[in-house]
Amino acid sequence: MSKLFRKEQLRELTLAYAKEITREKGVLFWGIVFPILMSLGLGIAFTKKADVVRKIAVIADGESHGESNDGSDAGSRGANPEGSSRIETFLQSRTKRIEPNGNEPARYEITIPSEKLGNTTFIFEKTTWQQATVHLKRGNVAVAIDEHDGRIEYHLDPRNPDAQLSYLKLSRLFGDGGAATAAGEWTARGSSGEPVSESSGELVSGASGEAASDSDGEPVGDASDENIVPLTVSGTRYIDFLIPGLMAMGIMMSNLWGMSYGLVEKRTKKLLRRMVATPMKKSHFLVALMTVRLGMNFVEAGLLFLFAFFAFGTTIQGSLPALFLVFIAGNVAFAGIAILSSARTANTEVANGLVNLVSLPMMVLSGVFFSYHNFPEWSIPFIQKLPLTLLADGIRSIFIEGAGYAEISVAVLILMAVGVVSFIAGLRAFRWY
Repeated sequence: MSKLFRKEQLRELTLAYAKEITREKGVLFWGIVFPILMSLGLGIAFTKKADVVRKIAVIADGESHGESNDGSDAGSRGANPEGSSRIETFLQSRTKRIEPNGNEPARYEITIPSEKLGNTTFIFEKTTWQQATVHLKRGNVAVAIDEHDGRIEYHLDPRNPDAQLSYLKLSRLFGDGGAATAAGEWTARGSSGEPVSESSGELVSGASGEAASDSDGEPVGDASDENIVPLTVSGTRYIDFLIPGLMAMGIMMSNLWGMSYGLVEKRTKKLLRRMVATPMKKSHFLVALMTVRLGMNFVEAGLLFLFAFFAFGTTIQGSLPALFLVFIAGNVAFAGIAILSSARTANTEVANGLVNLVSLPMMVLSGVFFSYHNFPEWSIPFIQKLPLTLLADGIRSIFIEGAGYAEISVAVLILMAVGVVSFIAGLRAFRWY
């Protein structure tokens, strides 16, 4: 009579499968080493220091961009009855000037030190209102400031947490409760005149948290909601920034997981081996996969846009034919990458690692969920050349900046080149089994 449980048989089967796994070097690397390397890289990038850098657009004096909240002509912005500009005085006397460098204009830098929360560095850049709008739409800046009748106004999206935090710190910075050193470091002063840290709550308000007041009991400084001018320009909301990024990410993930992982799975199940006996070219087989994936991505992106349109009022401000063109270019690029990455391997665990190797860094770096301008300056030129960055920036420029063929032509050419080169390389390396 056979036993219900045979421990010798179970032990031998377990050892055999363990040896099979450990003999696959690719499985060990992608399953063990790669996650460790990713956690190391992202951990260093996001937990090394708590210091943050915030860029602020300063609207040039006299720049007109509509009407102010009180109905007065916005063309008088920047005019101070006393003949001096608070913002200009602050920039000239209390910040460190960064000289122009190439295409970069002159900028002004000031740092608010905080041992507990980390230093906050504000970089001010003078722009026109049109340039500031573009920066706001792209997520390069969260707040734009200008001056109207001696009062500093803050243009921001009140629903953006980053903009809210920047406003709170800026309103203290321009208030009457402290002074900044010429070297660019902020030194707040409390009621006793002694320097206090930012975290002590005495920058503009006293230790009790109440607003500072003058001799008549009237509040002073700029820490008032009256100074906030909510952005009404189409395309400056966070959801307007997010939807194009999600579309670009959907194209990447659909091609990499739908095509790359699908091909490896078919190869593992010996399904591709059966196709060798048919009079079929590899190129026709792969192009057919790309065509089907392109059609599916159109449907997915269209449904996402319809949802955003009815739920959030998201609109397309630019050229629809240009959007169609950059959409096709993005699909070609990532379909080519998918074919190249799955050209030879027959192990699904290795395929999983390859897909993650390609997709995860770009998901983090390419500005899908937040602007890549939050990363260090030296890394931005590299990030801007990533395929997902080119695709997301191209779609976003059409959605919120009104871009056409001229603005997205370079991105389309690069994406098409990446796709064609990757497809040719993958076609040459492709094997049925």
